[in-house]
Amino acid sequence: MHLIMNPGNLDFLSCEVLSNEANQRLDKFLTAKFPEYSRSRLQDWIEKSCVLCNDEPITSLSYKIKTGEQYTISPPPLEEALPKPQIIDLDIVFEDEDLLVINKAPGMVVHPAPGHYDSTLVNALLAHCGDSLSGIGGVKRPGIVHRLDKDTSGLMVVAKNDAAHIALSAQFSVEDNQKILSRVYWALVWGHPHPMQGKIETQIGRHPRNRQKMAVVRENTGKLAITNYITKKMWGLGPKQELKLSWVEFILETGRTHQIRVHSLHIGCPVIGDPLYGRKSSPSAKICPPEILAFKRQALHAAKLKFIHPNSKKVMEFEAPLPEDIREILSLLNRAEEN
Repeated sequence: MHLIMNPGNLDFLSCEVLSNEANQRLDKFLTAKFPEYSRSRLQDWIEKSCVLCNDEPITSLSYKIKTGEQYTISPPPLEEALPKPQIIDLDIVFEDEDLLVINKAPGMVVHPAPGHYDSTLVNALLAHCGDSLSGIGGVKRPGIVHRLDKDTSGLMVVAKNDAAHIALSAQFSVEDNQKILSRVYWALVWGHPHPMQGKIETQIGRHPRNRQKMAVVRENTGKLAITNYITKKMWGLGPKQELKLSWVEFILETGRTHQIRVHSLHIGCPVIGDPLYGRKSSPSAKICPPEILAFKRQALHAAKLKFIHPNSKKVMEFEAPLPEDIREILSLLNRAEEN
């Protein structure tokens, strides 16, 4: 038996060692007893003398527990997050006490970083959630389970407590063999993919010459990345339809940094507007509409998201409409096709 007092603002946690649990490491034992907390967080509490055995602090992570020992954990107060709350409009698709699903606007940075210390999604979430955050890793902050690049729009799920963060992160893990999780992206790309649908499976790692970029790298020098794609529509512009564009659906099996942008380049169809992985030279303005030439962000949208709710265990499915700038480009292409 273990008892959780006042969850969300914990006074203490308590448990007793049973005969079949003896002789294992203290940190391993506590992780099994309190799966709503990460092992690293429990280890931190042990090292901070927050874990008492029969009222005496135990600070050794490898201490071997004994039958009948009574453990009490007095978690330290939650630390305030370094980013400051900022009131910023958010498109919240779903929210409950465990998580939020957000339709992120293009141009919004997810995490504070050099050059973007405020006006980020984290700043906005800290203001929106307020005291409902029970702490991720001991800090009052939203749990960013997965990220979208600054100029990629669409759906993100964010955890509001440790238990939700751990459960959602496990679903996003490559090692999850029971995958319900599904992430579908839509993109406008240069060229016509050949074949029109398929699976891209490579290793992705840091670009050898430009550390801001990722690249397809040799086997065992990066991380496995798998993307499925289906070409939904194709256009040809110019007198001989020599300028080719396509509307493509990408379905992720893994979630590596810049994965879709790198993989679309890998098959010869970079995402339109991509400042890092786009075309090396601009097409002729006589052929390409100026609105497409002037598109200054990757035309990539996280359209659909499916996962298991960490608490209710229900399958949650969401779809986010395209942002206006991509809709306008698609309308322009369809009008050009009609003419």
